[in-house]
Amino acid sequence: MIREIIWDWNGTLLDDTQACVNAINVMLGKRSLASIDRETYRAIFGFPVINFYRHLHFDIDHEDWDALSQEFHALFLEDKTIRLQPDTSTILKNLHARGVAQSILSASEQMILETMLTHYEIHAYFAHVCGVDNLHGRSKIETGHALIKQIAYPREEVILVGDTLHDAEVAEALGIACILVAHGHQAKSRLETTRWPVLNTLAELPFALSAHL
Repeated sequence: MIREIIWDWNGTLLDDTQACVNAINVMLGKRSLASIDRETYRAIFGFPVINFYRHLHFDIDHEDWDALSQEFHALFLEDKTIRLQPDTSTILKNLHARGVAQSILSASEQMILETMLTHYEIHAYFAHVCGVDNLHGRSKIETGHALIKQIAYPREEVILVGDTLHDAEVAEALGIACILVAHGHQAKSRLETTRWPVLNTLAELPFALSAHL
């Protein structure tokens, strides 16, 4: 029986893939590098994010990584395409009503994460909100280990829902189950290389969880 869901944020509950593409393309253009489309982004994006920048031919060896990260986030946070994924609010509300505990585990900086959850009026649904203290987009495994210690339920009663291969890696590192959703930052064909179920959208999640609640 699933008693707690650990949610990824970006791409899973937050529809921000296009905003990331838009921000990256502005940065690429400033450096006279080739722009990318959404399909290409979803084919190559991954963690740690610095490797994604290398793949796009940013001069990581000579540019300041902190400055690059700040440049991206300034552009990203101004983007008007960011919104919640369809069905996010309804699913969170229904799970809460059924007594399922919910937490967030994100590679987003903690204050940005908290501000967004408050803006979309969904913060109250989460028992724990775990972001990071930087803008670098590194691994969430260490943060995940800290979170799992705070959760009252045994690991077989906890599931992680995310949209990237790294979410699957985190779940396996924590010894919990995982469901992946293919509407975010990585293409479905990549997610299907894992051993976990892959849904097209969040709308399919209630049925996927129905046998476990």
